[in-house]
Amino acid sequence: MKKILSASIVVIVIWLGAIIVGYLKYHSFEDGDVSNAKIIRVESEIYSNEEINSAIAVILEEFKENYNGCSLLEIKYIGDEKNNDYIDWATRHNKSGVIVFISNFKVGPNAGDGVLNPNSEYDGYSWILVRNENENWIYVDGGYG
Repeated sequence: MKKILSASIVVIVIWLGAIIVGYLKYHSFEDGDVSNAKIIRVESEIYSNEEINSAIAVILEEFKENYNGCSLLEIKYIGDEKNNDYIDWATRHNKSGVIVFISNFKVGPNAGDGVLNPNSEYDGYSWILVRNENENWIYVDGGYG
């Protein structure tokens, strides 16, 4: 009886170990890396450098927290003319202002939560933020489209 119980415990431990190793192999727990991100400056008549920088700070934090195992390569404001095409995003969220950026980033080998492809690069990935004047930017959506 003791041998059967011992053998069962060993099998359960091996089985749990395999599950844990498999999980760790396909799920990265490292933060998104923004340390080498190149910020491309684009002049704006709508937003000051301070307003643009505060929006970038929101994006960098979002990337660090939610793009585990990915590395942000570059980010830039899309410019005033293209930004005006997104004003409906502000209206949808009961805000008066919207600002949009595009970025490029790499996805590491253990990243990709079923949405992003491991070992790939994403170019022209958008970040949409909204706010009312004198409020902080809020990230509301991103991706392609």
